[in-house]
Parts: sequence; structure tokens; C-alpha cells
Amino acid sequence: MSIDDVMSSVRQYPAHWVTVTGGEPLAQKNCLQLLTRLCDASYHVSLETSGALPVDEVDRRVTKVMDLKTPGSGEADRNLWENLRYLLPQDQVKLVICDELDYLWAKKIIEEHGLADKCEVLISPSYGQMNATELAEWILRDGLNVRFQVQLHKILWGDQPGK
Repeated sequence: MSIDDVMSSVRQYPAHWVTVTGGEPLAQKNCLQLLTRLCDASYHVSLETSGALPVDEVDRRVTKVMDLKTPGSGEADRNLWENLRYLLPQDQVKLVICDELDYLWAKKIIEEHGLADKCEVLISPSYGQMNATELAEWILRDGLNVRFQVQLHKILWGDQPGK
């Protein structure tokens, strides 16, 4: 599908907010161009990215929602730490917590990199692995400056691909 086709599809809806997601959008060769075209067309645009590919060329008008993979995810070695330099106040860093060790790791990373001062930090319990109440209690106990959220798509549709 061409960028013009995507733009035509987006215009069919009355929405003013567009999220570019699915797999890893930045792995698609025309993603950066699409993001800019959406911004130029006056859409509020967010990009959901794994944080494993560079975000330095993402249009500054786009809200980056970037994962930091925790050790419990088995993907922490994919984090591209340089991306933290390109976070803007409207951006979000998302951490999905699998267990207490992940929480302690996340807490350390948030503090070491001053993430809560750079952008919004989102922490979620890993669906089916981490008790949400327990995670919320740890956050409250430690006074972390983060936003707690649940993986709503997992609650609504479980682990179904494409949801």
C-alpha cells in the first residue's frame, strides 16, 4: 500500500488522532515519510515502537511511544539505549513488568536516565505474569513518578495475534 493509499484510507474517518503501529513500523522503508505526511495533514500522530530501531529521524511533531524491554521479557538486549537521547516531553517510554526483578530494574533505569523528567513513563504488569495490584502497590510504596496502566488489548482479546 502506498503512502497516498494510506492517507486516503485515514481521511475516510473523522478521527484527528492516528497511531502508527503493528509489528515494528520503523522497519518499513516509508514509515518516516508517512509520519511526516500525517503531521503535515494536521493529524495528531503517535508512533508505537519497540525501541530496537533508531528514532532520531522521527518527525518532532510525532509522539513516540517507545518500549524499553525488561530482562524478564527476554528482549532487553534489543534496547537501543541511544534512543533515550531523542525523547521529547510529549513522548512516552513504556515498560512491561514481568516480576519483581523487572520492577527493580525498571526503577533503576528510570532513575539513572532521569526518564520521568524527560517524558511520561508508563508501567504495565505483563499479562498473565505479574499481579497488577502488587505492581501498583510497589509503585505507590516507592513513590515512582510513572503512570500505571494495564495492557488493555490483552484484557479484551487475550493473546490473539492482530488485536
